[in-house]
Order: sequence, then C-alpha cells, then structure tokens
Amino acid sequence: MSELTFEQMLEESFKTIHNGEVVDGTVIDVKPDEIILNIGYKADGIITRSEYTNEPNVDLTTVVSVGDSMTVKVLKVNDGEGQVLLTYKRLAAEKGNERLREAFENKEVLKAPVTQILGGGLSVVVDEARVFIPASLVSDTYEKDLSKYQDQEIEFVISEFNPRRNRVIGDRRQLLVAERAEKQKELFAKLNIGDTVEGTVKNVTDFGAFIDLGGVDGLLHISEMSWGRVENPKKVFTVGEEVKVLVKDIHDTKIALSLKFPETNPWANAAEDYAVGTEVTGKVARMTDFGAFVELAPGVDALLHVSQISKAHVEKPSDVLSVGQMITAKIVDLNEAEKKISLSMKALEPAQVEAAEVEETEAE
Repeated sequence: MSELTFEQMLEESFKTIHNGEVVDGTVIDVKPDEIILNIGYKADGIITRSEYTNEPNVDLTTVVSVGDSMTVKVLKVNDGEGQVLLTYKRLAAEKGNERLREAFENKEVLKAPVTQILGGGLSVVVDEARVFIPASLVSDTYEKDLSKYQDQEIEFVISEFNPRRNRVIGDRRQLLVAERAEKQKELFAKLNIGDTVEGTVKNVTDFGAFIDLGGVDGLLHISEMSWGRVENPKKVFTVGEEVKVLVKDIHDTKIALSLKFPETNPWANAAEDYAVGTEVTGKVARMTDFGAFVELAPGVDALLHVSQISKAHVEKPSDVLSVGQMITAKIVDLNEAEKKISLSMKALEPAQVEAAEVEETEAE
C-alpha cells in the first residue's frame, strides 16, 4: 500500500461540500462589501453584500463581527478563483417562506416594516422573504398616495401563498375592516339619539361633511351645519378638524349628525324676541320679484314683501334694495309654528312723514 502524501492527507482532513448544502461557519474577516467564513473546507467561504441582504449599500462591518457564527448555503463550491460562494439571505428567505406558509395556514397576523413603495402597492420583508401588498389591500378606503407608508411598520395577513410562482400576497385591508366592524359594534351599543359626541372631519363634499366618530363615520349634512344658511361646506370645514356634534338620527349603520344644538336655537325665544310691533334691524340676504328676505339672526329670515317696502310704489325689491344692505323694519306678523316672520319698512314711514310735515309748517 502506497503512503499518502502530505497534500493528500491534508485534502482528506477537510470535509466535502456540495452546491445547495447548508453549512455552519465562523467569520474570520469582514469587509464593507463581503464576509469571509471558515466553513471547515479547504477553501474559505465568501458572502457578498448582495448575498447577505436585500438592503442596498449596507456596510457589512456594522452588522457582522469576526468570531460570529453563521449558518449559510453553498451556491458554488468553486467560484472560479478557488473560493466557495455562499449565501445568507437566500437561506434566510427559505426559512422566511416557511414562516409565511405557517402564517398563511394559521391565518396569523404578521407585522413588518414597509421596505419599498411600488407602483401597484407595498413591499414588506419577513425574515428576508418578500411579501407584496396590492394597493387595493393596503387600506379599507382608496388611497392614491402610498408614500406615507415608507418604513412604517404595518400589520397584515397572508391571503395568498404560492412561492413557486413568486406570489406571496399580504392583506392589510381585512384587518382594518374587522377592526372597524368591532368599533362600530362598540359605538352603536352606547350611542343614542340626542348625544353630543366629538369627532374628526374625514372628508368634505358639496352636500356635507363626513365625521369620524372613532371608527364609524357620521354625515353632517349641509342643512344641519348651522341654524343659518351654508353655501359651501368646504369653506366651513377642513379635513382633520376636531368638531363637537349632535347625534340627530341613527338608522342601521348610518348616523345623521347636526350642529343645530337645541340651546342655540334662534327660534327658542321667538315670541319674545320677534313679537309683533318690534322694530328690528337685519341684512338683506336674497331677493325675489315679490319681496326680499332679511336675515335677523343666523337661522332667522323674515320676509319683507314688495308692498311693505315703501308707501311709494315699488316695482321690484331690487329697484330700492341690494343684497347685503342693512335695513330697519317693524315686525307685522309672527308664525312660530311655521317659523315665518313678516316685516314692514312702510310701517315706519308715517312717523317720518308726520315729522317732515311739522317741519314744513314751522318753516311757513
């Protein structure tokens, strides 16, 4: 039997490895862009930055130290330069995919930071395994701009798991829908008509504003924004504004809100404030061919009929009055039930005419 050479004995002292094999190693050197490991083989193993992590421009000296133990996977036994090319991230991704498979089967809620904003959604990473969350599954409402989610840690479930086709889909929307349903249940259990509640303006439209009451939206219709007239809700409210509102009605899951609080009702003391014979001052709010509507207070409009504008003949109100003009008149009729008040400027003229006649007599 021939004796083995020193080189042969040294060769046999090292273990054999194969492509795809998982091995343990010890870090013997770290550079910003690569890690060198002793894996008990005749050649050292190399992990490049791109095979360590998906994060670009990471300085590997800040995340790995000499002496650290690592479990890695063999990509190539000989990379052409006599070194073993290893991967850390792919092995981690395989473990990550197993983690995602278990989460998918158990309907487990996962939490991970958003690493990338894509055209059609968000990308998150769980143990080096990527999960795509389509824009339609990011929120329970439409969101055009997803940039606010960058680097934000979010919760989601795996709704589709098919790593062979590179389809691992996350769903955040169903968690938000479930959370909203639970909040709705809790809120409706304690909410009553007539309650005063606080909320946040969520959206403003031409016909009203939607108020978030804490997981449930209520509608504050334009007609309920004030005892007076509101022409444009967008000039009155801004998104994010805190408001205190009155629960006017509840129908199934729909809540009607109001800012017409009973204690601020301008008609509450109408019999006293607007008694027949009272002289009042108001602003011309709008005009028609038959008369002018005068605002005596927010929510209290009175009609000044064209025949009551002056003793002199007036063809139409706009001939002598203008919108925004302040006028003084006498209340000649009050109908509290129908919230109607009639005014007369003409009723104030006799005293003025008599005073003028006295002045003319004295002058003669």
